[in-house]
Amino acid sequence: MLFKFMTQAAMAAILAAVSIGAAAQAYGPSISVDNAKKVAAAAVAAARKINVPETIAITDTAGLLVYFEKGDGTHNASGPVAIGKARSAALFKRPTNAFNDALKAGNTYLLTLEGAVMVPGGSPIVMDGKVVGGIGTSGGSGDQDTVVAQAGAEAVK
Repeated sequence: MLFKFMTQAAMAAILAAVSIGAAAQAYGPSISVDNAKKVAAAAVAAARKINVPETIAITDTAGLLVYFEKGDGTHNASGPVAIGKARSAALFKRPTNAFNDALKAGNTYLLTLEGAVMVPGGSPIVMDGKVVGGIGTSGGSGDQDTVVAQAGAEAVK
C-alpha cells in the first residue's frame, strides 16, 4: 500500500490537512480495562438516551482491542466497523469525523492512509491531556454514532 512508502514529511502534511486539537497531543499509557469499562458504560447510557442500539469498541494506543460490547439488535457488521473506528481514532489521534469531513471537502489523497476509517463514530480517548486509546461505535446513523462515541470518550477525561 502507498501508506507504507510515504515519507514522514508526506504523512505529516496529510495529517495536518485533517486538523483537530487531539493531533498535537502525545500518547499516554494505554487505557486500562477498568477505564475502558467506564468509557463503554457512558457510551451505552448515551445510546439508550437516544434510543439507538450501538456496538462499542475500545482500543489501546496501538489500536488493539481492550473492551468490546455488541448491542442487542445491531447488525453483524457493527462489530468490525466499531473496532475499525476505535483503532483509527487511536492511531491517528483524531475523531473519524475529521477524516470524513476532509474527504467530503475533496481531499481524496486521504484514501491512501492505511487503516484510517473515514466514517463518523470514532473518537480518541484522552486522559490527563494524552491519548490513551480510542472508542468506536456502530449501530446508528453517523451523527448518532458520533454522539455515543463522544459521550464515552468524555467519561474519563
